[in-house]
Amino acid sequence: MSGSNNNIELPVDQRSIVLVGMMGAGKSTVGRRLAQSMRCPFADADAEIEAAAGESIEEIFDKRGEDVFRQGEQKVIARLLNGEQSVLATGGGAFMCEETRTLVAKRGISVWLRAEFDLLLERVSRRNNRPLLKKGDPEATLKHLIEERYPYYELADITVDTQDGPHKITVDAILDKLELFYDSHGIEKRLP
Repeated sequence: MSGSNNNIELPVDQRSIVLVGMMGAGKSTVGRRLAQSMRCPFADADAEIEAAAGESIEEIFDKRGEDVFRQGEQKVIARLLNGEQSVLATGGGAFMCEETRTLVAKRGISVWLRAEFDLLLERVSRRNNRPLLKKGDPEATLKHLIEERYPYYELADITVDTQDGPHKITVDAILDKLELFYDSHGIEKRLP
């Protein structure tokens, strides 16, 4: 990472809120609503990657492979965390990268949006743009990804369970847990 500010640890109350979790957990949808509630900008790492590459994530995977995508993802997340405080939705595999986790720990507050397998499967089945689910059995692949990724997601600062219901419930749960997180760090930061 080339940005000189990337290694500087921000005070807790100035850190971005970084949503992590599986595809289908609702990071983008919940993230937009959370950013509105917190009155701060929202960024979607996947959308930023597509804009920077001029291609869809699916095209990047097909033409250049997952490794190239992950390298670009790491750079984009570093750039976003080096900017103003925001709510950032990351891709499902982003938190697997140790460098990204380290940077998030210094410049963000990580929030794992945890969802049950059946809910994730139902949500990802609605769209046909998930490169990792296009080969083989999507259900088996999703189970494998959960087994592989959940131990990393468990390293997040905060865990919030998502449900199949109004997104406001998840947003309110995040805000409540953020209040507790700020309190535990001796910061009086009252969220809306």
